[in-house]
Amino acid sequence: MDIVGEFHLIENDGKSFLEYHHSKYHPIPQIQSPPSSDNKFINNHFLQSLFLCPKERWRDAFRVRTQHYTFHPIISSPECCYTYHSVHPLFWCNNKEFEKDGGCDICNGVDFGTDYYLCVYCDEKYHRECVQSPLKIKSPYHPQHSLQLYYRRYIPPIIKCLCCERIASGLLYYCDICEVFMHPVCAMRPIPFVIDQPKRHDHPLTFFPRQASLTCNVCGLLRKNYFTYICVKCNFVAHKDCMYFPRIIKISRHRHRISYTTSLQSGEWFCGVCRQSIETSYGAYTCDKCCDYFVHSICALGKDMWDGKDLEGVPEEDDITEDVVPFIMISKGVILHFLHDHHLYLQVSMLYDENKFCQACVLPIFEGDFYSCIECDFILHETCAKYGRKLQHALHPHPLTLKLVSPYESGCYGCDACGRVCGGFNYGCHLKECNFDLDIRCASISEPFDYQGHEHPLYLALNPEEKPICHICKIKCKKQLNCIICDYIICLKCTTLPSKVRYKHDKHFLRVLCGEEVCEKSWCEVCEHDLRDTNVIYWCDECCITVHIDCLFGKDPYLKHGHFYKLYGYKHQTFCKSNTSRPLCNYCRKRCQNKIFMRDNIMLCSVRCV
Repeated sequence: MDIVGEFHLIENDGKSFLEYHHSKYHPIPQIQSPPSSDNKFINNHFLQSLFLCPKERWRDAFRVRTQHYTFHPIISSPECCYTYHSVHPLFWCNNKEFEKDGGCDICNGVDFGTDYYLCVYCDEKYHRECVQSPLKIKSPYHPQHSLQLYYRRYIPPIIKCLCCERIASGLLYYCDICEVFMHPVCAMRPIPFVIDQPKRHDHPLTFFPRQASLTCNVCGLLRKNYFTYICVKCNFVAHKDCMYFPRIIKISRHRHRISYTTSLQSGEWFCGVCRQSIETSYGAYTCDKCCDYFVHSICALGKDMWDGKDLEGVPEEDDITEDVVPFIMISKGVILHFLHDHHLYLQVSMLYDENKFCQACVLPIFEGDFYSCIECDFILHETCAKYGRKLQHALHPHPLTLKLVSPYESGCYGCDACGRVCGGFNYGCHLKECNFDLDIRCASISEPFDYQGHEHPLYLALNPEEKPICHICKIKCKKQLNCIICDYIICLKCTTLPSKVRYKHDKHFLRVLCGEEVCEKSWCEVCEHDLRDTNVIYWCDECCITVHIDCLFGKDPYLKHGHFYKLYGYKHQTFCKSNTSRPLCNYCRKRCQNKIFMRDNIMLCSVRCV
């Protein structure tokens, strides 16, 4: 049973579909399990065939040695063979209500609909398609080659289904020539042969299986292995997903709404997101208020760009993010900030004290004016005090709200842009499903960004799933800025390092130094270790002092000393090391450089050791 069943053109309610069909499995047979003690019943050739539990097929696949550790070809037929397999009774369930509880245990998919199989022995539910999946299938979505049934372990790299673009693991169909993957449910799903009322065209569109040969008029891309529909009358081509692009949307990279247009006026235009040129003969999004702002269709609908809402017919006032002032001006030089109960007084820059730090960015007061509270130790940089209560940032599609992490919760958060553990102010999304937090240093990043260590303007990266190597720290970026001229990449962790700082044993400012300039320096003033393997340091031009970043700020510079933090289920209190002692970390056995994390008389030097 190499290739089982095929797709047929059928009519349903006046609409044409390509539907997978196999005469043996349609209609669904009444499944019954034979008595285990009745061998005559089992050997009776009139016995109705039973389907094999998918887990039995999975176990058979793992018995076969393959070159690929992650991929195991399924070798067992969907039907049960009593000679080789133990019988796991499968019961066909047909519920009137949509079944959402749990997921298919063999393909890791969800949404059973109304029809599925239940294995009494495993106590698991399976999609009908996963149970009946043949060893090979030929899909109109990928007509070039047959797809073979495999089981894939859920380990990196992440692969996605050609149809639904969800993660593909467990039971799946795979073309090893084209590197195409499909869930069994997606591979057997009915395909609309004709779409009568597409959103982006006036005429019906017909399914066209040769996807790789035509450029989509909606997105302007020639995408291999994408489902394509055509209009012969108009010479119009559209991917299936592109036909339903929204008409009016709001993206995180622009302050106004943008609307879809089928073509642009002649000229040389560049995308406001990826900064690449736009072909005027294909569809794109444009701003009606800004005559020169255009975005590729695909760029506009990216994960970090768009919140998934079509705003056609929705009043524009509904998506305005007001820049609410964060404080009340009591008198000249006196304010009441909404995140603090006492009045704050404007102070002129003082002598450097490493123990005095801003409650918002958690950096020391190196220079500039600041606000301080005379009733407690609450201090804010003047610039940090002015951060608005609401923010629409390019890294997130929803409005963000400025807040202070509650000491009754964890007391800290992880920034989704730079990955640092922070204890200061943050901008958070009000939607629980997002769980998005941005520290105020990363929130200050805007496009184009002028970085002191690079000669060209930098822009935020488009694809959130790409994790390139930062040119400064040589570590994979969580979020990054790119140069569109020279391939320069810098992560937000390095971007937001203070450009100049103070060191307690130097009366001058130290500036950040990176790249080849570091190689010319010899050793760190604090730890006295070599700097040859270091990519970024702080350097004093007057005294020629060089210091590691961790030696200057500590490994966790954005957590406040003297506070309690709940880390990995335990409450830790932070202390600043004294000048007379540097205790050993109980985990790494190294001297604590800056902060000390204490839990039950255990001393640790960093969150990593915690």
